[in-house]
Amino acid sequence: MKRIIGILVLLLTLQAAYSQAVYNEILSNAKSTAADKNANELVRQVAQFKVDALDYLLIKMREQMPDSTATFLDKEAYALHNFISYYLNSVVESSQMPANFQIKVVRLFMDASYSNPLFNDPEHELTLSYYARTDCFTRFSLDTDWRRANVAVMHEMQKLKDNK
Repeated sequence: MKRIIGILVLLLTLQAAYSQAVYNEILSNAKSTAADKNANELVRQVAQFKVDALDYLLIKMREQMPDSTATFLDKEAYALHNFISYYLNSVVESSQMPANFQIKVVRLFMDASYSNPLFNDPEHELTLSYYARTDCFTRFSLDTDWRRANVAVMHEMQKLKDNK
């Protein structure tokens, strides 16, 4: 019986170690990029946004969703990573288009972030700190349900491409 309990404790410990693996990997990569003084300033700025968004996500989840799983955190972190990647690709792809089209692309991502809150946090000074900064490349809300925002922006980008 002691052996079975020992094995169960070991399995639970291993599971806990693998929990938040995606979140931790994305956060670790973002932190190292943000701290790399040799990296391009824009790349560092995007990485810093990821760090801040992931830190915000973890803190708010612990406050408002204490029963949520590590899988939920991993899915949100992965969706954030995909959202940023899609944004960067879309900005690069639209760079040869007229300025008004480029502005529409950026606005679609901003709106998708703003319109899909996860926590409905009333602390707008914090949650919209990047959104309100005109000198920032990642003008997104920290309070974002990144999975919903991805779906929304993909839908809107398809409509924009169909109408160009």
